[in-house]
Amino acid sequence: MKIIRRFNYWRIKNMKPQYFMMIVGTLIGFLTGIAAVIIKNLVHLIKSLVQDSFPEKITNYFYFIFPVIGLFIVIIFIKYIIRQKIGHGIPSVLYAISKNNAYIKPHNMFSSMIASSFTVGFGGSVGLEGPTVATGGAIGANVGKLFNLDYHQKIILLGSAAAGAMAAIFKAPVAGVVFAIEVIMIDLTTRSIVPILLASVSGSLTSFLFFGQNVLYPFTVVDTFKVSEVPYYIILGIFTGLIAAYFTKIYANIEKLFSKIKKQKFKLIIGGFSLGILLFIFPALYGEGYESINSCLQGDYTYLFKGNFFFNESENIIMLMFMFLAIVLLKVVAASITFGAGGIGGIFAPTLFMGANAGLFFATVLNYFHITNISPSNSALVGMGGLIAGVLQAPLTGIFLIGDITHGYELFIPLMITATVAYATVKVFVKNNVYTIQLAKRGEVLTHHADKNVLSLMKVEKMIETDFLRVKPENSLGELVKVVAESTRNIFPVIDKDDRLIGIITLDRIRKIMFKPELYEKTHATDLMFYPEVTVNMDDTMETVAGKIQSSGKFNIAVLDEEGKYLGFVSRANVFSKYRSMLKEFSAD
Repeated sequence: MKIIRRFNYWRIKNMKPQYFMMIVGTLIGFLTGIAAVIIKNLVHLIKSLVQDSFPEKITNYFYFIFPVIGLFIVIIFIKYIIRQKIGHGIPSVLYAISKNNAYIKPHNMFSSMIASSFTVGFGGSVGLEGPTVATGGAIGANVGKLFNLDYHQKIILLGSAAAGAMAAIFKAPVAGVVFAIEVIMIDLTTRSIVPILLASVSGSLTSFLFFGQNVLYPFTVVDTFKVSEVPYYIILGIFTGLIAAYFTKIYANIEKLFSKIKKQKFKLIIGGFSLGILLFIFPALYGEGYESINSCLQGDYTYLFKGNFFFNESENIIMLMFMFLAIVLLKVVAASITFGAGGIGGIFAPTLFMGANAGLFFATVLNYFHITNISPSNSALVGMGGLIAGVLQAPLTGIFLIGDITHGYELFIPLMITATVAYATVKVFVKNNVYTIQLAKRGEVLTHHADKNVLSLMKVEKMIETDFLRVKPENSLGELVKVVAESTRNIFPVIDKDDRLIGIITLDRIRKIMFKPELYEKTHATDLMFYPEVTVNMDDTMETVAGKIQSSGKFNIAVLDEEGKYLGFVSRANVFSKYRSMLKEFSAD
């Protein structure tokens, strides 16, 4: 577009980059806030139409079919309208940063909202935070492309979008910034944080404008924290940390099971009806679980038995313990099945749901057996923080998110204790968080280590040098001398008729005999070549390549494809030069 090109020219000439990033960050926060408003209202509308269309007494019977209908609509929408894959929320943003030059396809600016609305509205046991972050991320990525921003600026916009989305959907500006820093951003500088702060403020103000300033999960501290309760909050941290490890492993295993089912219709049938059965037996698993979390924060567990045809003895401690454990352990199963069957959503809401129930269960059991008299509502709130810290492996997000969304700031000390212990506990069992566990297996996740991130962003195929003159195994010394005369390199790959590398010849091996004409016809390439000790495969990560260069001491290493065919060489000098260049760009302030 001509007007955009003219604006870009004017901007580059007249406006400092940091000021432009501040303006764009604020805009992205506002647009992401609008996306959060739209997605919330869409879900409320669909859920109302679905549940209010039938008398309350028989609505539970339709839980068998509701998820199947919702998932079917999502699959049709993706297959015939979008005709492209919709990524899973936050992992899609992380993938864009690590492997796609911080770019997300334009359809994600609306497709995630629509698909997740039908998923959750019809009972999918997932949340809306991931799709909102994905929507904001797509907005940020395409704004970055529109204004020809560099990679570092684009990841700032993705971080701004994540902060704005979290701030808008939870009305939690501080938590939005912390989440962007801890989970999304990978190398933050002073200038980087200003657009993120503005995006978070802009997103939360937009949410306040449409939804009012009431917190998402209202909470009043009735029972103040006592120092004597510290041991119990430590135990709660261990408890929620173990549940977080269970969450991550179950999520990964169910995703793996569904990936083995090749046809989408079978995924829909198996997943949809499995989810329907779970919702029919345990209605509390329906949708996000917003009302259930609020009940937990009031210390009220009667919702566990609401609409339940099978279990209604709320005063029986054995039955109550069973229901708590069933709800906590099955929520992640329901969420994972929703994803596996084709649904779109986020895992924040299931995590908050499980944390609130785990905390309330913990306090209820301790109080019933007179072990202590800990506040059930306080324990539910702190349990939310512990599970967020464990599942996301982000303790600061767990602390500040719960403080922000409940205004439970008076419980910061127990929140800090439980979140920290939960994080330490889950790390014993699970290395990566639920967002990055699959990306990490493929080497596609970035960390807060700038050097590793730069190596991850470097591509082997872009480092290959192909100006090494090839020789054939049957070539004589006389022919090799002619090749040497034409070459600017001191290494010569020996390639067979199938383009396979069978050895290399160095200039040092030829130099010793190249002035002995009597050997020109008697000596051949096979007499001079040797097979290299180290080679590089195309699917190796650059971290692996750098390790091979360092450990071998070689200046050039041959690159082969998966069939062993020769492609070229990577050189120590080229890798180091590219690394320095990208590190400078990556950490630019």
